[in-house]
Amino acid sequence: MAIYLDCNATTPVEPSVASVVVRFLEKDFGNAASPIHDYGVFALVAVEHARGQVAEVVKARRDEVIFTSGATESNNLAILGLADAGLGRGRRHLITTTIEHKAVLEPFEEMARLGFEVQILPVRADGRFDPQRLADALRPDTLLVSTMQVNNETGVLQPLAEVADILANRDIWWHVDAAQGFGKELEQLRHPRIDLISLSGHKIYGPKGVGALIARKYDRQFPPLRPLVFGGGQEQGLRPGTLPVPLIAGLGEAAKLALRNNGERIAHCQAFREKALATFSALGAEQNGAEEYTLPHVLNVSLPGINSELAIKALKNVIAVSSTSACTSHTHTPSHVLTAMGLSSENVEQSIRLSWCHMTPEVDWSEVGTILRARRG
Repeated sequence: MAIYLDCNATTPVEPSVASVVVRFLEKDFGNAASPIHDYGVFALVAVEHARGQVAEVVKARRDEVIFTSGATESNNLAILGLADAGLGRGRRHLITTTIEHKAVLEPFEEMARLGFEVQILPVRADGRFDPQRLADALRPDTLLVSTMQVNNETGVLQPLAEVADILANRDIWWHVDAAQGFGKELEQLRHPRIDLISLSGHKIYGPKGVGALIARKYDRQFPPLRPLVFGGGQEQGLRPGTLPVPLIAGLGEAAKLALRNNGERIAHCQAFREKALATFSALGAEQNGAEEYTLPHVLNVSLPGINSELAIKALKNVIAVSSTSACTSHTHTPSHVLTAMGLSSENVEQSIRLSWCHMTPEVDWSEVGTILRARRG
């Protein structure tokens, strides 16, 4: 079996997380909305405990965590949920960047259909957007700025600290898609200026199908979000429906471990990275995204003389890697992220993404190099 190097698409599940999920599936299976007996009480306690574990990662309040099905739903709630507030206040200007995930770009398209003006900022060749371009784009009618924390294709950390300074005294909502950075890079998301944070369980060694939107309160008030789904009062009235207690408990456990083991995980990933970099450097690969801003568990490279599809197929018995975002890989369209960074069509077609984690076993890098040299001919 090939060694899995596609953790940015989804991560393996921590053993203790799996144990927690199974426990709440098989034994403690009560409904958290029915705390009229011990089963329901225990389920509710488990949900609130997990809420606190997720909040602690970014130093938020427990009641600021809204459980969802994942970052895609959280992104939609954060963006589309502000539509009524924007229309009511005559603030119809929205800002995002060209390298955002489709789970942000497509809700922005829907906002444009509703009558909002969407401004999409370019990025530099290093894979980051320019904070000054953002500052220059702000207007009196700007309602929302949405910027990702870490790019899913390149692993490049975006300049959130600079954005926080720019937005410090402005009445503008700020949403951060943190699907790829939550629990991995800790400090940036703890900045109190960030209003809305989206995250997914399956990116931090937790279960699929669960995530959260962290909505920070000001003067005890949530951002003026409207629910996208109706039918109950769960999750502060913003996300109705029976809570998936097993998944939420698993997410809480994953968040706890992400915080507790952060330093150890970074060290493991950095050591792994050095071997991967050495192998691809020897092949003459070009790294996509500046190394100084790239998190230690991701590497995106273009291999001269080797089409990415051929490289992935050639390596399939040794390492499992990808060429683009998991959500768009079925479309066979060029990466919008790498294109936005100014890469040539040839370099985009030759790009592959490797992403690993603290549970990734050692790779026979000499075999990887041998296979790719042979494929290049």
